[in-house]
Amino acid sequence: MWAALPSPGLFRWSAILFSLSVLSSLISLSVSEGLLAVSGLVFAIHLLRDRPRVGFPPVKLPLALFCLFSILPVFWASNPAVGWFAVRKLLLFLIWLLAVNLIVDVRHLRWLFQGLFLTSALAGVVAGAQFVIQYRAVRLTHPGQVYLYMTSTRVHGFMGHWMNFGGQQMLVFSALLAFLLLGPTSAAVLGTRDSGLGNRKSAEPGAGGGGRISLSRNPNSEPGMSGPESRVTGPGLRSWWLVMGIVVLSIALNFTRGVWLGCFVASVYLVARWRARWLWALPVLMTLSFFASPSLVRHRVWLAFHPRQDPALSIRLEMWGVALRMIRAHPWLGVGPNNIEREYVLYLPRGTSPEVGYHSHFHNNFLQFGAERGLPCLAAWVWLMAALARQFLKIRRRLVRQQTVWVADAALAAWLALLAEGCFEFSFGTSPVLMVFLFLTAAPFVGEEVGTRRLRAEEAKR
Repeated sequence: MWAALPSPGLFRWSAILFSLSVLSSLISLSVSEGLLAVSGLVFAIHLLRDRPRVGFPPVKLPLALFCLFSILPVFWASNPAVGWFAVRKLLLFLIWLLAVNLIVDVRHLRWLFQGLFLTSALAGVVAGAQFVIQYRAVRLTHPGQVYLYMTSTRVHGFMGHWMNFGGQQMLVFSALLAFLLLGPTSAAVLGTRDSGLGNRKSAEPGAGGGGRISLSRNPNSEPGMSGPESRVTGPGLRSWWLVMGIVVLSIALNFTRGVWLGCFVASVYLVARWRARWLWALPVLMTLSFFASPSLVRHRVWLAFHPRQDPALSIRLEMWGVALRMIRAHPWLGVGPNNIEREYVLYLPRGTSPEVGYHSHFHNNFLQFGAERGLPCLAAWVWLMAALARQFLKIRRRLVRQQTVWVADAALAAWLALLAEGCFEFSFGTSPVLMVFLFLTAAPFVGEEVGTRRLRAEEAKR
């Protein structure tokens, strides 16, 4: 990666620190956030001293409104002090700024993705060991309650909670499957030796100096193809499928059904992009996998269709009812960030007590933002997510003949997975999951920014 880093100085050190932050995001949240903060500080000094051009994904307005409507409710909350913890998480959007400005070569992005895949596999191995140890202990001490104990405390890899681990693995699964199905010809993930940008670059008609860049195809690839000619082959492919196997196994052992749903939705999108006629194989594969799975997995799936018999689902039904009552009572500013648990019992039906469980959030991204921060914040978040998807589709169309097109598909698959899982978990408010999501969704913008920089540099040399 060293040769692909920016020129020496503060710029390079900021890029190194940011890279380490990305690669440590699946291992230690505190280390990753610390490296991100230092990288941002070094980059700020670089901006003040050298005054370079600064890029940012074209979602500034919805992001600004989301941040504004996340801060305002704090001042009207019953306990404002606890709300600032949620506000501090907004600093994680620094990942978009740093990624677009510090990743100046596609080879750099390639190594970050490869490192993320391998780190995910390492976390999967750790989770597998955790499962074996836990299963043996439960079978010894509680032989008649294996399912109860295996699902109440689950494998978590390097993370402190299984939901964080499952969400991270789901997002990496989405990116890795995009690479395996739609990736480039060589085992180098993102393209050719000349930064994966093909042999020719041209500006779209009327684009001008600041316009969009149309990256011409590699002359050895077919127009619009992401088929066998442009996918990884040989031993490199088999190695990455082994990594995928470890990630998938860790997701299965995590027993988090929202994560399973997110992976399925991402798979449907990616298979449709790869070979739409193979979509019929997904339900067949799911059916075969269900009957071949251990009884713990089959029982976990069966309970998903009988929510009243599963405390994890019945408490969600109660939570969602409480969330709707909070939204009706406080439609503009909500009850305040991190004030859900404090206000929870006030919005239960009269004469009822809350089910035993976790009540600090509503296990749903949409209801959480609406009840905690108000409908304007929810609208801003929906706008932000929709704007991201629109940009990914636009970038994908521009890169459709490039070997880097899979990066846009990876971002779209991760976006879909997060939305699907977010119907059953407050995934967008979880720092470990959000950090991985922000990096994956920055990647398509990085690809375009790298192309713009190269064209600008070539024009300056003429």
